[in-house]
Amino acid sequence: MDEGLVEALQKDYTTAAITKPERVMLNYVVKLTRDATKVSQEDHKGLREAGFDDKAVLQITLIAAWFNYINRVADSLGIA
Repeated sequence: MDEGLVEALQKDYTTAAITKPERVMLNYVVKLTRDATKVSQEDHKGLREAGFDDKAVLQITLIAAWFNYINRVADSLGIA
């Protein structure tokens, strides 16, 4: 992967040179991470409009939720 892109994503994904579907996906993942109770059908609709089918929406959600879970477990146990 392009190192410059990786750095841009780490610094601020909202200004990184990514596609519109990638931006929609990352906006969704950030919302899910910050407060999953605020995710709505409108968010899923936005993903579909960006080109993601139902399977992709499920996969995006599961992967983001899994990483959130694992990071919280690691943080709580002091695993670096």
